[in-house]
Amino acid sequence: MKPEEILRIVDAIHRDKNIDKEIVFQAIEAALATALARQYGEAADIQVGIDRADGRVSGTRDGVEIDTQELSGRIGAQTAKQVIIQKIREAERDAIHDEFEEQIGLMVSGVVSRFEGATATVTLGANTEAILPRSEQIPGETFHPNERIRATIFEVRKVGSRVKIILSRIRPQLVQRLFEQEIPEIADGVIEIRAISREPGYRSKVAVISSDARVDCVGACVGVRGNRIKNIVEELGGERIDIVRWSDDLQVLVPNALQPAEVDEVILCQMLGRGIVLVREDQLSLAIGRRGQNVRLASKLCGWDIEIMTREELDQQIERAVTGFSSIEGLDESLAEKLVGEGFLSYDDLSVIEPDDLMEMGGLTAEAVDQIVLVAESRATEAEAAAADERRKHREQDRIDKATAEADAVERVLNETRAAAAAAAGAAEAGVADAADGGAATVGGPE
Repeated sequence: MKPEEILRIVDAIHRDKNIDKEIVFQAIEAALATALARQYGEAADIQVGIDRADGRVSGTRDGVEIDTQELSGRIGAQTAKQVIIQKIREAERDAIHDEFEEQIGLMVSGVVSRFEGATATVTLGANTEAILPRSEQIPGETFHPNERIRATIFEVRKVGSRVKIILSRIRPQLVQRLFEQEIPEIADGVIEIRAISREPGYRSKVAVISSDARVDCVGACVGVRGNRIKNIVEELGGERIDIVRWSDDLQVLVPNALQPAEVDEVILCQMLGRGIVLVREDQLSLAIGRRGQNVRLASKLCGWDIEIMTREELDQQIERAVTGFSSIEGLDESLAEKLVGEGFLSYDDLSVIEPDDLMEMGGLTAEAVDQIVLVAESRATEAEAAAADERRKHREQDRIDKATAEADAVERVLNETRAAAAAAAGAAEAGVADAADGGAATVGGPE
């Protein structure tokens, strides 16, 4: 290759493939060195260099300069070509990998091109393809070829000579990017998203805060007549979104996170990282949510375990805990009350207490603490087994009740069918009798 031809090739590859010129120069140098090694043997020390300014090639073999005509001739041309192509492909793969690796967690838009089973292949830009596995799709959603979709880049990895880009629509980042796109105040930094908890396809909670007291963070996210949040909900296939006002004070944040339920009191148990939330009886199911969804999402949003109960339930648990803890040898009622005051309400809680904390609270020895924890673990296991047995009995009773109800329903249908059949038969007999009586009167009339 002539020097000017080398420069032309490097420039063309740089522009067409978006590959750094230095990488292309190194690929050509490696290709020429490989071609010469094939001729002189692998044992030969071959060094090849290309002047970056004028494209002239120079090289040495075992420290002796090689004739430039030999370097730029047709020696090993096919081998050099193959090596150059391989190096360029590797460089192209690396460039794509680096480009998209920087975008992990960001939202991209693409067009569904085809399906392999439930996995959708999405075209990003001109020549890049990504995949959206079924496991990263929102439950229940479907796509069609040529449909445009938005997703976040979840993972980027090299696979042979290709780059595998995996998209996701179930990660909290998608909700965050949609908020940034739909709500200018978030994009401008006036409103900040502090936390997101999500169960894709069902419900999300987004905690926001405003740096400008004049801007209502919740109202701005909802938009006039709910138009802003509506666009996000539609993009997520109808997923419900709760916008929560963030506060660094957990006494404020926890009730906000549990909305729309009304909270009476929040008791923070610092040693356990747990918040006991007291609600009225009529708010209990609303606070917990369907299958525990509301309290589960609130816990993720706040970063604390949240336990919902009524005042009566708490009083009962406190009484049981004090009585149960006091029955453990070496743990008197005074210490039991201290433990309950810190939020330890079950043997399971007590079994995970830090030994140093228990030693400090009760003035106990390490041996005494170990024995208390051992007893707590044993009783926790027994309690769990009893609870599992109780759940099994409930399930069995539910099955019996269901079977009984079904049998009763069948019996009722049969009885109703028999009654209807008997009534029909009685009506038929009565009709025959009436017809017979009527016939006799008619016959006897003329006489």
